[in-house]
Parts: sequence; structure tokens; C-alpha cells
Amino acid sequence: MKFLNIEIKDQFKIISLNRPEVKNAFHPEMIAEITQAFTETNQQKDIKAVLLKGEGTVFCAGADLGWMKEMVNYTFEQNVADSEKLWDMFEAIKNTEVPVIVKAQGSVFGGALGILACADYVYAAEATKFCFSEVKLGLAPAVISSFILRKCADGLVRPWMLSAEVFDIATAEVIGLVHNRFFNVLSDEDILSTFSGNGLEAMKATKKLLNQIQSANWTEQKKLTTTVISERRISAEGQERLKKFFDKK
Repeated sequence: MKFLNIEIKDQFKIISLNRPEVKNAFHPEMIAEITQAFTETNQQKDIKAVLLKGEGTVFCAGADLGWMKEMVNYTFEQNVADSEKLWDMFEAIKNTEVPVIVKAQGSVFGGALGILACADYVYAAEATKFCFSEVKLGLAPAVISSFILRKCADGLVRPWMLSAEVFDIATAEVIGLVHNRFFNVLSDEDILSTFSGNGLEAMKATKKLLNQIQSANWTEQKKLTTTVISERRISAEGQERLKKFFDKK
């Protein structure tokens, strides 16, 4: 791919945004590549998790300024089609069957916050800055809003979306966009070691269950949860891992 670096390492897929000269800002071609990379992951059955990071000093500055300049001349219909492709990118990340981990640094602005919202686990460097910058430009954090509000409480995130103030990692943690911070150099191996010892099918089943529960009523949740634990107990992976655990004991 032209705008991504992709590496498979020990059952982990490492995707790097590779436009450091423009702070990894995304444009239509990069959006298409990200969508493809995450969609294809669901066909790669031996992948345990995906690590998404950015080359250079900045994780992602949001939308590319050149692309935004072109959009001034788009018709309403062209803007809708363009925005739907951005939605599809976020949905492809969110719907990845295995855990998606983000490693962020420098700054995470605008649409890049939607990427954080679609991830399952977010690491960020201590000095990282965050901003819903859209209203400063006369726009709105519209496409990302559904994904943001799926993860963050409205009352916590609304002030930042309306003010476009830059906020720090402590606030990002309170909002729920960041789960862990790092102070010095954090290697990819350090991050992935958290997931390497887990059962592949167990992580997939857990993520699928958590996504399904969000739209299920109480009765449906009873059926979902009891079915999943029963399936895991009789699965080859579950029985093998339980046996090893008890043998150690």
C-alpha cells in the first residue's frame, strides 16, 4: 500500500499510517487503504490483534488540508458520498473481529479522534495533545460523533466538541478515549505482550459479545451471554486452556 506500512509479526498485524510529512493526515486514498486493511483482517484467521500507529512524531492530525481545500468546491451530493467513505473507514476499524490497539503520540486532532473511539485499547504518550478542532473551521465533528458517543459519555465529551479546546492526556483518560499512558519509549512488543497469551477465539468471542450487547434488550442479553460462555466452555480452545490452568494448579 502507498500510505500504510503493514507488517505481520507473531500473529499480530501492525499497521502504520505513513504520511509523516503531513502529520499522517488522511485523504481519500489513505481512507480507502485503511478501510481495506481492516476489512481484510477479518479474513486473516490467525491474526490475534491489530496495532495501529503513526510514523513520525504525530499519530494523526485528522483530515488533510489539501483535501479539505478541494472539498470547498464539492456539491452537497459529492460531500455526502465522500463522508460516507469516511464513515465506512471508522466502521471497518470498529467491526474488526480481533482487538484493535492504538499507539498514539504527538497530537490526535479532528477525525483522528474517531480512530481512537473505534479502537478497543488506546495507549498514548504522556505529552500527546487532543482536540475536536472542527468547529474552529466552521465544520462539525459529525461523522465521528456516533463513534465517539458509543464510547464516551455525552456530558464528558460535549464541552470539548463544542469548544474545540486542546486537551491533555489526563482529560482524554477521564473522557474514555485513552486507557494507558506511556512516558518514555514503549515498544510494539511491550504492547502486544498484553494480548499474546490470550486465546484468539476467546478474544474474538468477547469482542463480538460486547458489540452485540450494546443493542440487545435484557432478555436478549441473557440468551447472548449464556450462549457465549457455554460455547467457550465446550470449545477446543477453552477446554485446552482450562486443562493447562488446572494442571499448573
